[in-house]
Amino acid sequence: MQNNGLLLKDKNVLRSLAARLAELSVLPAEDEKKALWYSLNALKPTRPVIFCDPEVGWGEIITDNSLECEGCLARGFEATLRKELFWAESMRDDRVTEARFVVPYVFDEEWGLRAQRIGGANGGAFRLDPPIKDYTDITKLHFPELKIDYEETTRRYDAANDIFGDLLDVRRAGWWWWSLGLTVNLAGLRGLEQIMYDMYDYPDELHGLMAFLRDGTMAKLDYLEKNNLLTANHDGAYIGSGGFGWTNELPMKDFDGEHIRLKDMWGFGESQETSQISAEMFEEFILPYQIPILERFGINAYGCCEPLNQRWHAIERIPRLRRVSISPWSDVPDMAEKMGSRYIFSLKPKPSYLAQSNLDEDYIRQSLRESLKATRNCRVEVIMKDCTTIGKNPQNVIRWTQIAKEEAQKL
Repeated sequence: MQNNGLLLKDKNVLRSLAARLAELSVLPAEDEKKALWYSLNALKPTRPVIFCDPEVGWGEIITDNSLECEGCLARGFEATLRKELFWAESMRDDRVTEARFVVPYVFDEEWGLRAQRIGGANGGAFRLDPPIKDYTDITKLHFPELKIDYEETTRRYDAANDIFGDLLDVRRAGWWWWSLGLTVNLAGLRGLEQIMYDMYDYPDELHGLMAFLRDGTMAKLDYLEKNNLLTANHDGAYIGSGGFGWTNELPMKDFDGEHIRLKDMWGFGESQETSQISAEMFEEFILPYQIPILERFGINAYGCCEPLNQRWHAIERIPRLRRVSISPWSDVPDMAEKMGSRYIFSLKPKPSYLAQSNLDEDYIRQSLRESLKATRNCRVEVIMKDCTTIGKNPQNVIRWTQIAKEEAQKL
């Protein structure tokens, strides 16, 4: 039997999960966690805040065989709800459990050229064949065009609202970018190795391409702002490469209550693709094109997997910088001394700890203890992410979170 195109069985499963999520969202602990994030984002002293995202490892927690729904859309909704419940009931980190279900816009983005993916079947490794073989190919590029599938977005939103809209706050959201750092686009268009040669062989042409990517991104942001397609991220939204957006500093005081502007939002940039270039080349070829984009946002986060030690003097110039990623390849004591309590120290332990079937708990505890000791004068969040596997053992993320919270409580 179907109800509005969905199997009644599927609807019942989803309503049961949504009801559990709604019940968990009103527990006093959620307000306590929310207050912790507000304090951290305001740079007030707190114990280190803990967040764990299994990322690709979710497939080893919420498996296809564990899903009860039959319909494709319903199974996607079910997986999302089960992740929320696993965070709240099993992992129990500091992520706030909310009675909310987000339906992102369905869209494609086209710049005129696109890298061809070679390989990658069944989740395996792949490489990109960049389309700009010669700089004369730049003439084939154009500013990005967003092709938004409003019909499919509405179908998904209406389905979620029909199933559990009385239990959860169902919202549309525009996730139009992950990073505004430009270099992921650059590497896809020209090739990662080639752009490093270009810094020597074709510096003027590379500057031209970076300027085009900057201007195209600015035009995209203008379009999103003008058409009221931006989504507020000063709440439980995930920010950049780790952490959440809870802050009273956004939106700006002149916000009209409806039209989200870029200055009402957290911005995010990074350049992990250029980890191996010198600080001088980063300052010449990358940062000058990122800053005009980031200066449009109310508060900024920066960094992902790249170590920032050698380029920190340049990164500090980013306007209204607040959250800084300290990757596993960073010198933690050095960055702690440089940052102090002026920024959020977004500590990223090595995800390889979780890739084996059984954790080396002593090593994890000692490593966390050393890092937390080095950052005791900082404003710290500990973010476990970038997991491509959790050793096929969901207990790994549960136990890591327990250890991290225990060590955080000792400070």
